[in-house]
Amino acid sequence: MSQPTLVVYRGFPERGAYVWSPFVIKLETRLRFARVSYQIETGSTQKAPRGKIPYISVSRADTEPVVLADSQLISDALTDEGVLPKLNEKLSPFENTLDAGLKALVEDKLCFYNTHERWNENYYTMRDKVLAAIPYPLRVAVGILAWRKINASLYGQGTGRFSPEEIRAFKTKIWHQIEDLLADAKRKAAAKSSEKVFWIFGGTEPTEADTAVFAFIISGLICEAAPETGKLLRSLPSVVEYARRIHNEYFPDYTSPVWE
Repeated sequence: MSQPTLVVYRGFPERGAYVWSPFVIKLETRLRFARVSYQIETGSTQKAPRGKIPYISVSRADTEPVVLADSQLISDALTDEGVLPKLNEKLSPFENTLDAGLKALVEDKLCFYNTHERWNENYYTMRDKVLAAIPYPLRVAVGILAWRKINASLYGQGTGRFSPEEIRAFKTKIWHQIEDLLADAKRKAAAKSSEKVFWIFGGTEPTEADTAVFAFIISGLICEAAPETGKLLRSLPSVVEYARRIHNEYFPDYTSPVWE
């Protein structure tokens, strides 16, 4: 089967650089781990099938493009079609469950803590980035509506019921746990090469968890609306080294984050 033409819609106009969304980075990472080529476009939430970024257009010869949404569902669909390999195929049931648990920790816990930091503690920076395409007077009104909707979601999910200090402690604990895990993986890989990419569970190949953890690290490092997270990440040497090596190997064409 021939390789389809893939277009990833990232929600931001940048070229040659990561965007702030960890889920966009996660999808791109999944594609790059498989060395699958793709194009990037801006797109918008208004055009997205599920009203969120990222989404992707898949085109094959003599067929209409198929549009898919949600980073995980996109990866699953491309895996089912044979475009992407099954990253977790060699894992035992126990390892696969650990992998899923780590993904859930960052995507279903850390994600909401990050959202609180970006939309509450650094609201204007976040608003003016995400809504940059909207003229300023209208951006003020849309920003207020977005803030209300996001905070209603945070409250319903549970994060919004905690104080900023409690959220900060939760977030810090998760990143220190990931630092410990990566420090152990780095030690296992040290005998092989000082610059070789190492994977979060110490194996010879990436797993699904690597796509999510790397994405959240990069997003935290580059997001100007998350300065506290960026400072925390730069204080964790194994986290930084893990992301730096993956960046150098798989994203050499993208602007490098500030590592220190």
